[in-house]
Amino acid sequence: MPPNDELALLRRVAAKDRKAFEVLYHLFYRRLFGYLLKLTRRADLVEEVLNDVMLAVWKGAPGFDGRSRVSTWIFGIAYHKGLKALARRQGEPQEEGERPEPVDDEEPERLAARRELAGVLGRALGALSPEQRAVVELTYYYGMAYQEIAEIVGCPVNTVKTRMFHARRRLRELLPGLGISSYVG
Repeated sequence: MPPNDELALLRRVAAKDRKAFEVLYHLFYRRLFGYLLKLTRRADLVEEVLNDVMLAVWKGAPGFDGRSRVSTWIFGIAYHKGLKALARRQGEPQEEGERPEPVDDEEPERLAARRELAGVLGRALGALSPEQRAVVELTYYYGMAYQEIAEIVGCPVNTVKTRMFHARRRLRELLPGLGISSYVG
C-alpha cells in the first residue's frame, strides 16, 4: 500500500473509524508478527505485544505528526513495546512451542538444507542483543535504510551504524562455530 494510502487510513483511525482500524490491523499484522517474533524470540509474547502495539496505534493516531511514514511510526511503537515486554519477562522460562512446518515443493534435501541454515542463522541472531538484532532484522529482512531504522528505534543514525558494525562483527565470530564457513558482511 502506498504511504499516502496508509496516511489516509491512519487519519480515519484518528477519527475513531473502526473499519479503518480493522483494515490497518490486517495490513500490518503479518509484518509486525514476524518482526516481533524475530525481535523478542519469544513466541509466547508476540500476540500480547502486537495487541499492545495496535492499542497504542488506536490511541495515538490523533497525535501522529507525519514527520515519518506511518509504517515507520508503527514499527517504532512495536520496537519499544517489544523491548519493554522482554525486560518485564526477563528470567521467565520460554515456552517451547512447535513451529508449523512450511509447505514447500522443493526437493527434500534442498528443503532440509534451507531449514538447517535458517536454524543456524536464528541461533546466531539470538546471540545478539535485542538492539543489534533489531537493526539487522530491519535492514536485511525488511529492507529499511539506516535513517528509517534510526526513527524506529529512536536513536541517531550513527548509533544504528555502530550497532550494525558490532552485530556483523559478532556474527562473523559466531557463524564459523555454527557450521557456516564463509560469511560476507
